[in-house]
Amino acid sequence: MSVLRFSLVDRSGRKQPLEFETRRLLLAGFTGRNQESVMKHVEELKSHGVAAPDKIPAYYPVPRDLATTDDEIEVLGGATSGEVEVVLLFWKGSIYVGVGSDHTDRDLERVSIAKSKVMCPKMISKELWNYEEVKGTWDGITLRSWIEEGGQKKLYQEGSLSGFLPPDELIRQAGKQTKDNDVEGMVMFLGTLATLEKSLIFSDKFEGELADESLGRRIGFRYRISPIDWLV
Repeated sequence: MSVLRFSLVDRSGRKQPLEFETRRLLLAGFTGRNQESVMKHVEELKSHGVAAPDKIPAYYPVPRDLATTDDEIEVLGGATSGEVEVVLLFWKGSIYVGVGSDHTDRDLERVSIAKSKVMCPKMISKELWNYEEVKGTWDGITLRSWIEEGGQKKLYQEGSLSGFLPPDELIRQAGKQTKDNDVEGMVMFLGTLATLEKSLIFSDKFEGELADESLGRRIGFRYRISPIDWLV
């Protein structure tokens, strides 16, 4: 099994180590709270020849070894990009909350979303929160990402978690994707936000955070993207 090591951060800022055995990696998509509006977007994508699911939310199981907390990833080609997402981790009867990036091959995505998901690592923050500590303020938590463009850091995505399906519903759906509702060891990405410019930007750096202003705390990640070109 793939073992990931985190720091669990409590409300007071105290940290304790958490070792997590990744048994499953599940990526959720099209998880907007207004599912009717999301479905209209899906139909629009289909009309433009973009691969899109027939049912939403959509769930994509991918190899568990793709989950990583590394600061750098290698990818094939220059048409890959990150997308910031909340991440839930199920372990020993508890649920932990992180923030990550479902880094995706955008060329392959036009052909098959499912296949595009397996081409790149999935980044997770090194720090986590206990879900029980944040579920009461969930809708007010902000999700953000940044890219680097022209040597400058630029805000790329931003929105509150109120725009997504409620976490209890997503947790229930996670169990339905497994045999016997067994989510132990599962890492689940909860879906992303539209980019602020409504277009994809391919950058060699990607950064994201989850900010709970009501509790005055945040967790985040940053990583460098390195295309594999030394074989050429």
